[in-house]
Amino acid sequence: MARKFLYVVAALIMLVIAGGFVVRIYEKELTEYAFVPTKKFEAQKAFATNIYDDPKMWFARGRDGADNVTEWQPAGAPPIDVPGPAAIFFIHPTSYMEKNHWNAPLDDALSQERAKMFLRGLASPFAASGEIWAPRYRQAAIGAFLTDKPEGQMALDAAYRDILLAFDDFVAKVQKDRPIILAGHSQGALHLTHLLKDRVAGKPIAKRIVAVYAVGWPISEATDLPEMGFPACASPDQTGCILAWQSFAEPAEYARILKIYDSTTGFNGQTRANSKMLCTNPLTGGAKPEADMAANLGTLKPSDDLTTGELIKAAVPARCDQRGFLLIGDPPKLGPYVLPGNNYHVYDYPLFWANVRADALWRIEKFLAR
Repeated sequence: MARKFLYVVAALIMLVIAGGFVVRIYEKELTEYAFVPTKKFEAQKAFATNIYDDPKMWFARGRDGADNVTEWQPAGAPPIDVPGPAAIFFIHPTSYMEKNHWNAPLDDALSQERAKMFLRGLASPFAASGEIWAPRYRQAAIGAFLTDKPEGQMALDAAYRDILLAFDDFVAKVQKDRPIILAGHSQGALHLTHLLKDRVAGKPIAKRIVAVYAVGWPISEATDLPEMGFPACASPDQTGCILAWQSFAEPAEYARILKIYDSTTGFNGQTRANSKMLCTNPLTGGAKPEADMAANLGTLKPSDDLTTGELIKAAVPARCDQRGFLLIGDPPKLGPYVLPGNNYHVYDYPLFWANVRADALWRIEKFLAR
């Protein structure tokens, strides 16, 4: 199977739905799809606590193995002569689109290959910062996000238990004084928000966190962020902070997303209604809510055959609006996989690939200086 970018697969599976906003957001667009499993929920057998000792349980495990997709770099990216000193824990988004199971079996070849494609485009900006650790886990199926059935949440809980084991192994294996970056996208960012709350906030490891990139997932500044243990990044010089954004071209149509968001409950038990979502402008590192396209160091654009890609400078601007969506102006021509309402969720990282790379490197430098 030819290795292609996440763009094709992610668009075909409507990756934007991989969140807690169920089918009601895009009910009209998704009526023809049948992703929700009809089979009885299968409780996932608990992994052995040492299962992540096995290198086969990782897509990337530092620099172990020759086939590390996270080390790929597009044309135009500066060469990585010596990787930075950080250890990066990256959680990939949903790649299991079948309805045979509520949680993806790890021997499902197609979903595992898709996950590699995702990591190639999404995790690669961090390759210059250090060694990337990307665990395999029994992710919740895409159908788990398209239903109000309790099985959907059960599947997410099961996936998160795998992530906890992987993270504990990661922490045990990396050097005790090594700086850490935490990152993920979509379902991966969802698990990351819980991981911060349950494993990092208020604990000694929090002092080692350079930054958290929880991209493609709504985080309420009022009801979620205080429970996650870190503030929002307000400048590119800041460390120990969180960056998050959700990308839309204009005119942006996200009213239905807001309707569902406003009906949910945050980590502190309070309603998210009318609360602003965390939006970090990746072109300014959070220093300003708006920047023109001249500040964009490079957007990852795929080749026509989607087997490689290049960085295009000054292609896309960005500004955070009043509710916390990141608006990118006129729809850029990155490919035909834009989701309903001018939603560029699939491209959250690629839109700002070079800026994410530079942002992580700069924050590491500042972290070490302190």
